[in-house]
Amino acid sequence: MNDASAGAVLVAGSANLDYVVRAGHIPAPGETVLGRDFATHPGGKGANQAVAAARAGGVPTRLLAALGRDPAAAVLEASLRGAGVALTAHRDHGLPTGVAFICVSDAAENAITVAPGANAALRPEHLPPLDGVGHVLLQLETPIETVAAYARAAREAGACVVLNAAPARDVPEALLRLVDVLVVNEGELALLAGDAADLPAAMRRLPVARVVVTLGAAGCVALDRGTLLRQPAFAVPAVDTTGAGDTFCGALVAALARGLALADALREASAASALACTAPGAQTGVPERAQVRALLVAGAAPSSLAGSTA
Repeated sequence: MNDASAGAVLVAGSANLDYVVRAGHIPAPGETVLGRDFATHPGGKGANQAVAAARAGGVPTRLLAALGRDPAAAVLEASLRGAGVALTAHRDHGLPTGVAFICVSDAAENAITVAPGANAALRPEHLPPLDGVGHVLLQLETPIETVAAYARAAREAGACVVLNAAPARDVPEALLRLVDVLVVNEGELALLAGDAADLPAAMRRLPVARVVVTLGAAGCVALDRGTLLRQPAFAVPAVDTTGAGDTFCGALVAALARGLALADALREASAASALACTAPGAQTGVPERAQVRALLVAGAAPSSLAGSTA
């Protein structure tokens, strides 16, 4: 296990252009819903998390992603530049930039379908040198073989490996053993651990020293080398939850990169994630660092030590 706490954050992962329709509710299978507002927003788990680490977390951040040579790529590049993210883009694959189709309900819930496009072309050999990188943040919208190769390279370079195991899919145990911090929701935890009815027990079954489980409006819990932590959510008027989980991940890694303990990092990430729900769009909803600080001051209850495990 690494305790790297300095240096830049490298996010390696997906970048998509999001096509978003607002509707009264999310369609059920076979149902057609008449929507209202339509907009396009920059998105993709990797790009969203990079924007969050830089904008909400305030740390030097780089993104490694595969993009097409199309107008969608230009939208993503502009968003990343605006957030202060340094981009390393692979383009020699002949594929279009990835896209996501999102329906957002009046209750701020969403349903998302992703067409990966160029994201599927991200390869192990595209990883740049990791000089000066303290934390590498990965997700599962790019080929799993590539994710594993990046985790291995990061571990060998002495960087802290953080995996957001989303979207939900099987993850080889060999990859999990390369991970220092795992971030999942309840569904993803159940898939990896076999059952998530007992959250602490499920987290203990995974071969990762630090496991964080997001619980939506219930906040989050974490197992930190045997110690159970709980962080309540910050109450906000939700408009759009798209990208809230990605904002949580980016802000969490940024806080760890600044040297915060996991309990304090959970509180920062929860504040950033809550603020992300108050504005539309994945990257456009990511708050500024000053907004996160203000909410932390105004804030909710601090994180709590819920007990320890053997």
